[in-house]
Amino acid sequence: MSGSSRLNAQRRNAEMLRSAEDRVDLLVVGGGITGVGVALDAASRGLSVTLIEAEDLAFGTSRFSSKLVHGGLRYLATGDVATARESAIERHLLMTRIAPHLIRPMAQLLPFSPAVTPKQRLTGAVGFALGDLLRLRARTPHAVLPAPRPITARTAARLTPALQTERLRGAVLAADGQLVDDARLVVAVARTAASLRARILTRVRALALHADGAHVEDALSGERFEIRARAVVNATGVWAGELDDTIRVRPSRGTHLVLDAAVLGDPSAALTVPHPGSISRFVFAMPQQLGRVVVGLTDEDAPGPVPRTAVPTEPEIAFLLDVLNRALRTPIRRDQVRGAYAGLRPLVDTGGASTADISRRHLVAVSAGGFVNVLGGKLTTYRRMAEDAVDRAVALADLPAGPCRTATLPLVGALAPPSRPRSDLHWRYGAEAGLVLARARCADPRERIAPGIDVTRAEIEFAVRAEGALSADDVLDRRTRIGLVDDDRALAHDAVSTLLAETLTDPE
Repeated sequence: MSGSSRLNAQRRNAEMLRSAEDRVDLLVVGGGITGVGVALDAASRGLSVTLIEAEDLAFGTSRFSSKLVHGGLRYLATGDVATARESAIERHLLMTRIAPHLIRPMAQLLPFSPAVTPKQRLTGAVGFALGDLLRLRARTPHAVLPAPRPITARTAARLTPALQTERLRGAVLAADGQLVDDARLVVAVARTAASLRARILTRVRALALHADGAHVEDALSGERFEIRARAVVNATGVWAGELDDTIRVRPSRGTHLVLDAAVLGDPSAALTVPHPGSISRFVFAMPQQLGRVVVGLTDEDAPGPVPRTAVPTEPEIAFLLDVLNRALRTPIRRDQVRGAYAGLRPLVDTGGASTADISRRHLVAVSAGGFVNVLGGKLTTYRRMAEDAVDRAVALADLPAGPCRTATLPLVGALAPPSRPRSDLHWRYGAEAGLVLARARCADPRERIAPGIDVTRAEIEFAVRAEGALSADDVLDRRTRIGLVDDDRALAHDAVSTLLAETLTDPE
């Protein structure tokens, strides 16, 4: 890589000044996974790039996913083979070349219990088998993703200790890709783009877009100015319609719950429970970092104005618990839910009766204003979305770009297979894990930021010095994910705020 990948306040300020003065090949609006993917794709082709984001990296939908890099089993069930095939290919690239340090195989268990009907068992087993065929076609080796196999009731109970074992007739065990964290993937992509000299400017809001740039506002200073560019890509997801009123986005709210892993017996596999009466929709209870299990997800229409942050509803929380509890020996109570979050999928409105019926294929199109819109899709296929968007922008503005390189371009921190992370720190930072501690200048860098929270003081400092965090919320909610549990957020907030202030006033 040709330059520093470190994002911080000093770099932002310097690049803000240059962005007000010169003209770049491509302006990208939106700092979610799609926007940073577009910035990386364009920068890797040799284009000059500026990305602006009104809030922080991964502020919107990209941090509220199920944290899966999946092969599209659900899309097979609905007959959308093209999306499933694309998902399997992109999953292969992410797990073997692009970000193997951020993704691990997740065991996925479908129990043959009274909670799962015979039809759901059959279609689930067949779906896992067809998904494995897609894995084979994508050339993902068994060492990366094991093939599905039947297991005994005893093995199922060992992997998911809270499972109801009465009348349990074994299970099917499959595997899919699981991100250590979705927001961390966004930051890694953004930093990789920065290493190729892309300018990554958070807290800069686009007030208006046009074919050759944007009128913007620096949220920190209040200054307004023009950013000039030869081409523009609108990658603002559910907010895309605010910059192009011809876009018809139909937001779908996906809600997740956060539980202590201990209440489910510290499972080592994700429990998969079909929605009642469905063969294509599931509730998953997925083990996560920091001793948590995430349970999700819903797919509900979310009409009306797009909120700054979506909020889960009590009926959605009750639904997720009800479906999950059908497969458990001891039901999870509402007061055992430690946290809940919701994200809005930026689906392209096709007039379907339900958002669950809308295709997850992405859309790339040129607006009447002369800029490129990219929306729809899903996290797993962000790279392909970005490639298509840059292709369209290059053709539109006749930009001097080379071919797409992102299919073989590792992200910062990538560990080449068969090297595997050895600890939580390695899972979060990969090859940079040693640097996080070695370059820390704070006192007691190995000390936890708060009792019972497996995040060190060095990681907080690294978030500010290298990952572009400018506020305590950036650290708590998007660099470490401590904020997914309100009690943890309150416990760590003051220590994070103090260390953040010390780091911001002590630039390297």
